[in-house]
Amino acid sequence: MSFAKRVVIDTSTLIGALLKPQSIPRQAFLRAMANATVCVSPATLDELEVVLMRDKFDRYLDRESRQIFLHHYRVATSLFPITVNEENALIPSCRDPRDNKFLALALHCSAQCLISSDDDLLELNPWQNIPILTPGQFLQ
Repeated sequence: MSFAKRVVIDTSTLIGALLKPQSIPRQAFLRAMANATVCVSPATLDELEVVLMRDKFDRYLDRESRQIFLHHYRVATSLFPITVNEENALIPSCRDPRDNKFLALALHCSAQCLISSDDDLLELNPWQNIPILTPGQFLQ
């Protein structure tokens, strides 16, 4: 998707991009970071931090490397203040309400797409005229 100026990347895609260096999610992440403004909200950053710091990822990548990734990601992205009320007011909302934060962010920042590896989000494609793409679809 070469026309994307603003994109949102969900947590599952970011985890895959970090933990699997040769993966499609990594390629999509790198392309988005190089060619678009990657948009985040306090809630999406908080979720990423909580998930990244789970002990189960220690066997894949040390905690310090994950913290460095998180720091660089925070610095390299554009922060948009999304309220819980904005998340709760979405129509239609996601069947997993925890994913509404990504939809609210995509709507708020006028994203050209949301990159996701989450079936709960992907089933909504397109949502409010915003494509929800797998990392592979984003690369095409």
